[in-house]
Amino acid sequence: MTKKLLFAIALLFQFNIHAQENVQLISWNIRDFGQTKSSEELEQIAEIVRHADIVAIQEVVAGYGGAQAVAKLSDLLNRKGSKWDYVISEPTKSSKYATERYAFIWKTKNIKIKNRGFLIEDLELLVDREPFFLDFYLKGQKFSVINFHSRPHDKNPEAEIKAITDYLGESVIEHPIILAGDFNVAEQDEVFDDLKNLGYNAALSNKKTTLKRKCDINGYLNHAIDNIFYSDQVTKLKAYSIDFVRFCESLPMARNLSDHLPVSLRFQLK
Repeated sequence: MTKKLLFAIALLFQFNIHAQENVQLISWNIRDFGQTKSSEELEQIAEIVRHADIVAIQEVVAGYGGAQAVAKLSDLLNRKGSKWDYVISEPTKSSKYATERYAFIWKTKNIKIKNRGFLIEDLELLVDREPFFLDFYLKGQKFSVINFHSRPHDKNPEAEIKAITDYLGESVIEHPIILAGDFNVAEQDEVFDDLKNLGYNAALSNKKTTLKRKCDINGYLNHAIDNIFYSDQVTKLKAYSIDFVRFCESLPMARNLSDHLPVSLRFQLK
């Protein structure tokens, strides 16, 4: 076998290994994520997200209990066969009435970080809770995830989405970007048109992700407001919401975890 043929086979093998690398990101607004969560509830949350590679959490309590809950969740995940690490943002400061933290938890086998992330100060005067920006590295290839929780639907979250879109449009970011969170606006709303024109795609389309207080003839799901948007350097493999409720009888207990379903995106980097 010639050296050229051996070299070609080696390149093909390396390409196939690279092509097979993929990441599962889960984004979840875990309502009031802090000391109100019992050990049993944290165990249930860990079981729901354990198969992900990265978990982006919104609505971490800014005061006592929030950081501790994230640390406990990471510890529970560490006991399930993989090594995990986590970062927690500083409390958001745009609005003293809506202060919270964000968190990322990830498996460390293939995914690394080089800094602890930052709240986007450029958006401090434009949103109630500044998004949390963190760079990740998959086998040395850089990609960034922006974790965001918008203001409520009746307080003009569209203005915040526009501000984030403008920030992304004006920033010189050449590597893959993922924007994940609770937007309090459905993906089909025209406010997302500019983001899509920048090359971003929505992982989910018209997929309800919030939980009603009670079941009715239309079930227990309500609004399609949780989503993951990804830039054109990202290839979507699979996306879905994780319905941990399943039955109306389970709704009261499920709402103790959160009033939102997690959303998942499995992707590859181009």
